[in-house]
Amino acid sequence: MKKRLVWILVCAALAGCNEKNEQATTPAAGSKAYGYLEELSLGASGIGARPTGTEAETRAANWIVDNLTGWGYTPQLIPFTYTRKAQQMQSQNVEVVLPGQSDEILIIGAHYDSTGVDVGSEGATDNAASVAAMLATAEALAGKTLPLTVRLVFFGAEENGVNGSKAYAASLDAETLSRVRGMVNYDTVVGGDIMYLHSAHSDVNEYNCSDPQKYSYSTQLRERLQAVGEQMPGVSFSVHPAIPGYPAGETGSWSDHGSFACLGIPIAYLEATNFNINGQNGYDGYSQSTHPELWDCFDAAANSACDRESEQQWGEIWHTGADRLDKLETLFPGRIKQQLSTATELLIRFLKQPELTKA
Repeated sequence: MKKRLVWILVCAALAGCNEKNEQATTPAAGSKAYGYLEELSLGASGIGARPTGTEAETRAANWIVDNLTGWGYTPQLIPFTYTRKAQQMQSQNVEVVLPGQSDEILIIGAHYDSTGVDVGSEGATDNAASVAAMLATAEALAGKTLPLTVRLVFFGAEENGVNGSKAYAASLDAETLSRVRGMVNYDTVVGGDIMYLHSAHSDVNEYNCSDPQKYSYSTQLRERLQAVGEQMPGVSFSVHPAIPGYPAGETGSWSDHGSFACLGIPIAYLEATNFNINGQNGYDGYSQSTHPELWDCFDAAANSACDRESEQQWGEIWHTGADRLDKLETLFPGRIKQQLSTATELLIRFLKQPELTKA
């Protein structure tokens, strides 16, 4: 009863909020997202691991296209080439446009390839869950006209050099760039102990941009997503504390948002990890959880390994044998469904009320 009362009060405060539609849409979208996560990541019944440059990566791209087409969209499969270790390689991005009342653009991106298959990873958190959230969002918003035009982009070849997002960003002409209000990157949005929202680093040197003068480290998009998140009862999105080299809430260029920040586009980045852990290289977010089964020995008082010299696991999920649904559901019963539903609802709510100003 309390949750429903809070919901009604929140709805009353929001222009255009329709309780019946929201109540019916977002829980269903979260449930559907989990189904898409199973279809994409489970090796026994779905596509499974999607190593960059393999047939499985291509199959995942086609699966994304098929889903979007089934909901009445006209997705584009965009091939690109890149060089890896002096060898020319091929992959593809998938783009779908959700119409808006304005021709100003929001780009929402997530990569669909994975790595770590040699140690048993099926790429559930990295990054099938983000793809699933975007697909469920597209399904929930099919047939609707949003405030801004939205481009959902599913990037290939992220794991060996963020090649898909580099290719996509490079393809944007000056006129299109003038209309882009922001880029939201969904990468590893489930699994870790805490869900964080980041903006780009305030030091352009962290991003190695070809033209540093264009670089944007605006916090506007991150702050808007935080504001939308505050409308979601019982949900909290954190900003990581300041750590050496990284002021609070600021992130590096290691994921698909990097190329867009270099073009002067404000970015936001959602990920689930734990910056409170003193991991192998300090408080850098690479240790995603304090769960004792993800450590050889975890010292709760120190929030670190019992023996830093001998520790091998370091609380990591990405790129390891823990990044598969069967393992994750054993470690964290119910967590993946809850976090995925939260990430999906955040995106749906944000796209309905972006309220961004021109940079």
